[in-house]
Amino acid sequence: MIPAAVSAVASRVATTRGWSRRGAAWIAGALGALAMPPVGLWPVLILSLITAVWLLDGCAGRGETYWRSVRSAAWDGWWFGFGYFVAGLWWLGAAFFVQADEFLWALPLGVLGLPAGLAIFFAGGFALARALWSPGPARIVTLAAALTLAEWLRGHILTGFPWNVLGMALAQGPEIAATPVMGQIASIIGLWGLTFVAVACLASPAALADPGPLDRRIAAPLAALLTLAAIGAFGLARIPQQDVATVPGVVLRIMQPNVPQDEKFRRDRAQAILDHYFAVTRRPVDAALGEPTHVIWPESAFPFLLEREPAALAQIGAVLGPDRILVTGAARADDRLPGENYRIYNSIQVVDGQGTLRATYDKVHLVPFGEYLPFGGLLERFGLRQFVEVPGTFAAGDRSAPLAIPGLPETAPLICYEAIFPEDVIPVGTRPALLLNVTNDAWFGLTAGPYQHFAQARLRAIEQGLPLVRAANTGISAVVDPYGRITASLGLGQEGVIDARLPVALPSTPYAQFGNVFVAFPLIWCAAILIFSLARRPVRRDR
Repeated sequence: MIPAAVSAVASRVATTRGWSRRGAAWIAGALGALAMPPVGLWPVLILSLITAVWLLDGCAGRGETYWRSVRSAAWDGWWFGFGYFVAGLWWLGAAFFVQADEFLWALPLGVLGLPAGLAIFFAGGFALARALWSPGPARIVTLAAALTLAEWLRGHILTGFPWNVLGMALAQGPEIAATPVMGQIASIIGLWGLTFVAVACLASPAALADPGPLDRRIAAPLAALLTLAAIGAFGLARIPQQDVATVPGVVLRIMQPNVPQDEKFRRDRAQAILDHYFAVTRRPVDAALGEPTHVIWPESAFPFLLEREPAALAQIGAVLGPDRILVTGAARADDRLPGENYRIYNSIQVVDGQGTLRATYDKVHLVPFGEYLPFGGLLERFGLRQFVEVPGTFAAGDRSAPLAIPGLPETAPLICYEAIFPEDVIPVGTRPALLLNVTNDAWFGLTAGPYQHFAQARLRAIEQGLPLVRAANTGISAVVDPYGRITASLGLGQEGVIDARLPVALPSTPYAQFGNVFVAFPLIWCAAILIFSLARRPVRRDR
């Protein structure tokens, strides 16, 4: 009875047409977004992906010409992706309310326009899958390979936007003792490997609707269950029972000021904001840990250029005292040449107890629409500009580079958005022993966005086998060990400090050593299917 019922549903999905089909694809994609934080209901992605398989089955079985069916699959993929990104990125709309008088009119561009553009990648993934489609369980692997390649391209084209990649569903759960068990495999295969495994395993129940004997129908779901069980067993075996050792002599104090975004950049509030930082930073210390050696403040901490405010530096030095170091987000500017604007850099700066700047890192990967306007000349004609307005032009740093912080091991600095790019978190050169992420998610209020951002940064710790220290203006601030375990945190919308020791790094993980070699597997699979298809039948011009 159950296989017959599944087959009936599959047939209904495959044969639906028109707006009913578009609606089914949109709803399937939107349901898939529930797998992402803060909901993290990853089994829902099963419903999404088996619907995707059955939609593609329908494209392949319509009797249309080959290329027409590929085009139909692309449309199904676009509607699927549109639903996924609207439901998963709705919180971007919160940024348009910060300066509502200037930006609210553009709200539809953020909550509908960006998802519509990102959905093109899913359209490409569906089209590629249909182009290589064949009956049987192998088509599940084909879909996984095609969507993995589509997601990888989304993470790289036009500077990339690898947010809520499908593989994050496995990274989210289940958790045991606040440890992401399934996500541990990312230490070997990374985010893109997780994506392939997630799609292949979670889409496999679609095979239950296939024709043929029951043992053939259950082969793919059974293989998926065994794969997921093996990944879970690996995760349980990898995670130690005891806490990770900590770096001797280092006590961190992470300050989360919870300053509203509409106040953060007001020059007339500069001293009030600085005084607020001082008051929060001076809160009583954890007696068990002792006095902090390093204080960490979030991204864009000041509504002024810190290096050009000697009075502010002197105040900071007085609050720190002689034995502490401050690591803070700050803007800095190059000297302006005649006829040019200032080049403003979003930076991390290190200040010692004498109020002296000791080191600086400039953000390399700027945020589209936030720090620069893509296709600026064209979009400015429509009245668009970047959200963060500065007396000059935002510029990107020359290259990712380690940050030298006295008293701390080699540090990989990550400002906000930079933590979502798996390939770019480690500077060229010596392997660091710490990931330091400062961010300002106040733009997005108490929405899903900051939870999703934190989850992605947390996965970087597992991939690289490095501890993560994160300071966020409104949250989520945390210290995360190299297994992704949160050792200390402060929730979204809270004000306060975290006092914590710094976990030591693990030996270099396979992913850290070999990177995204796993992306080659989807490419090889698609190429093999293509060669096999060409070998079996002659090329026809109507296809």
